[in-house]
Amino acid sequence: MQEKPDFQPRVPAATNGRMLRLFTALHVPEHIAETLARRQSGLPGAKWRPLDQLHITLAFYGEANERQADDLASELVKAEGRGAFELELSGVGAFGDNHRSQTLWAGVKASEPLTQLAARCKTAGERAGLPPERRDYRPHVTLAYLKPHVDPDRVGAWMTGHNMLHSPPIRFETFGLYSSILTDSGSVYTLEREYYL
Repeated sequence: MQEKPDFQPRVPAATNGRMLRLFTALHVPEHIAETLARRQSGLPGAKWRPLDQLHITLAFYGEANERQADDLASELVKAEGRGAFELELSGVGAFGDNHRSQTLWAGVKASEPLTQLAARCKTAGERAGLPPERRDYRPHVTLAYLKPHVDPDRVGAWMTGHNMLHSPPIRFETFGLYSSILTDSGSVYTLEREYYL
C-alpha cells in the first residue's frame, strides 16, 4: 500500500503558522534592565513589566497574517546595515487620557540614528501592507501598565522620585521583529527575527 504524501503547508519562519500582533524594537540589555527594575516599585496598582520584556519600540504593526508577516520580515532586511549606535535613557513619564495615567515609561534621549531606524521600520510595514500607527514617534521603555484605580497623586510622586533617571550610553547592534500575545497576566513578547544595524 502506498503512503499518502505529506501536504503540510510551507510556514514562513516569521509566523510559524500563527496570526500575530507584530512590532519592531530594540531589546534593552540585561544590565540596563536590572537598573530599571530597581525603579519598579513603590506604586500600588502598577503592573510592572518583566525585565526580559523591556524594549524600545520602533514601529507597531498590529495584526498580521502569514503573508504579511513574511513580507514584513523580508522588507525589514532593507533597514539593516546602517551601523550600530548608542542611546541614553533620560527621565520618566506617563501616557494616558482623560487626566488618567495608564502607562509609566523611561524616556529615551533624542537620537537621529534611532529616528531614522524607526522611519525605515515604518516604511517596511507600509511596503508589506501593514501601515504602522499614525501617532508621532516618542521612543520610550514601558515600565508599567497602571490599573484604573491607581491614585494620580501617587503616580505624580513616583515620577518626581524617579525623574532624574539617566543611563550611561547603551550600544545597540541589532533590532528585532517581535510578536505580542495577550494573556491574562499581560502581553508576552517573542523575538521572531533579528536584524543587524
